Amino acid sequence: MAEHIPVPMPDGDSKVFWEGVKQGKLLIQRCDACQRFIFYPRSICPHCFADTLSWVEAQGTGTIYSYTVVHRAFGPFAGQAPYMVAIVELAEGVRMMTRITGSEPNAGAVRIGAAVRVVFVEADEDVTLPYFQLV
Repeated sequence: MAEHIPVPMPDGDSKVFWEGVKQGKLLIQRCDACQRFIFYPRSICPHCFADTLSWVEAQGTGTIYSYTVVHRAFGPFAGQAPYMVAIVELAEGVRMMTRITGSEPNAGAVRIGAAVRVVFVEADEDVTLPYFQLV
């Protein structure tokens, strides 16, 4: 990874998520009232507005819902292009924006509907990020 890239700033809602990522676990929330899964981390359920949410470990698998290849990047990401950014739909039904790694951006192997699994990439000694790669 390039030096000086922006890093996540955990807050009260996302702290547990980032702690899980550091431990190699993809944690998402589930509403105790309506039992629906939730991502991104928040303090109330966006489906039923209950404030009783639990953290559960996601399977870490899913499919590519959409993606793009970044050919021109600016600022701290300029030296990383080309790279792929995707929206992955997890097996639990939530979607998350992430990077696709392990495949050449222009090789054509990445496609909508392709199966992926989470991998944890150390951006630096303090920050680990959840990326996905083709299964």
